[in-house]
Amino acid sequence: MPAPTNPSAPAAPVAPLKKKSRRKLFIVLGVLAVVVIGAVVIAASTKKEAGIPVTTEKAEVKTITQLVTATGKVQPETEVKISPEVAGEIVDIPVKEGGAVKKGDLLVRIKPDTYQAQVDQQEASLASARATSVLSQAHLTKAEQDFKQAQELYTKKLVSDADFTAAKTNLDVAKADFDSSLAQIRRTEGSLSQFKDQLNKTTIYAPMDGTISSLSSEVGERVVGTGSFAGTEIMRVADLSNMEVRIKVNENDIVNVKLGDHAAISIDAYPGRKFSGTVNEISSSAAGTGASGSGNNAVPTDDVTNFLVKIRITDRDAHLRPGMSGTVDIETQTVANVVAIPVQSVTVRAAGGKTSEELQQAKAKEAKERSGNDLDLAKEKEDARRNLEKLDRVVFVKSGDTVKLRKVETGIADNTSIEVKSGLKAGEEVVSGSYAAISRKLKDGSKVMIEKPKKEEAAK
Repeated sequence: MPAPTNPSAPAAPVAPLKKKSRRKLFIVLGVLAVVVIGAVVIAASTKKEAGIPVTTEKAEVKTITQLVTATGKVQPETEVKISPEVAGEIVDIPVKEGGAVKKGDLLVRIKPDTYQAQVDQQEASLASARATSVLSQAHLTKAEQDFKQAQELYTKKLVSDADFTAAKTNLDVAKADFDSSLAQIRRTEGSLSQFKDQLNKTTIYAPMDGTISSLSSEVGERVVGTGSFAGTEIMRVADLSNMEVRIKVNENDIVNVKLGDHAAISIDAYPGRKFSGTVNEISSSAAGTGASGSGNNAVPTDDVTNFLVKIRITDRDAHLRPGMSGTVDIETQTVANVVAIPVQSVTVRAAGGKTSEELQQAKAKEAKERSGNDLDLAKEKEDARRNLEKLDRVVFVKSGDTVKLRKVETGIADNTSIEVKSGLKAGEEVVSGSYAAISRKLKDGSKVMIEKPKKEEAAK
């Protein structure tokens, strides 16, 4: 009789099938991983073999003009600030801002009542002083006669010594009184002249032909005179036919600027138009230094040092207004028929082709390994930074699908190109971009891949 079976018990061959399926899954996953890793490695090697993407341009013969560029404001060459020399209330301003005036035209009238009263008072004092002087002169004449008579009698022994001395004393006193009266007249005349001058200064006239460029006061306002301190500025008279641009030039560029240098001026209010100008004045002292704090607590600041330069605008048809903003390109030097390449093509390298960053890192690492002191590390970094001026200027010349590092001697530069005095010939192809590739990535013999400039891609 057969043994009874258990319907819930699993079949014997099921367990080996599951193990086989898992093994196949692991194999498939492993193969996929190998394929992915292989694809990544191949792509990376392919990209590496393709080279560093760069753009190139050919060295060409051209004329280069070195420029010093700065921004500033348009101002009249001659502008006079009108401030009163006497204080008082403004009673009349017969001009308007923007109006033209001629030399001698009335600009401002200040209420003259107080100064007229002072003049009248001094005239009365002068009349009194002159009358006193006449009286003193009469006393002097009488004293002279008395002394002459006393002297004759004294010679004949007809008067005593006391009488003679009294006559002489009266004469001296009369002379002193007369001299004092004359001095009082001169003093009163001086005061009268001073008050008349102040009275005359209650009316202000135009000192030159020009235009009222600014009017900051109104009739009825009280103004302060400039007798002992800065007075109230009422208006400004400017010669708008002769304008200039006042700019501040950095100390590194000011050494290249000379009197008479030609300048191209761009005024923001006239886009697309260029005005001509010449360097008319160069400041002898810096205009960009200052101090923070006040009194004994003032501390010098590390502001950028600039020098004021005035550019005379030579275009006579330029209708410019004071305060307009502009950009000035001063042409400091020009060279013709020289080999030129883009400014960004020139970089610096140390011995062995190291970049400045690599040089600093190498020196810092060497200092740290030698002492382990952070102060020495900072010192080495500073020394490396100071030695950057000793680095050679180089360009990367394209040769096939690689580049060659070449030392060059450069000259002046404009906004886009730089002169190459030696080390490069016209027609040779140099790397012009990107900045990262030129300054850090490229080495002597590096493989490169030419990419199209962005301007050409945008045109397509």
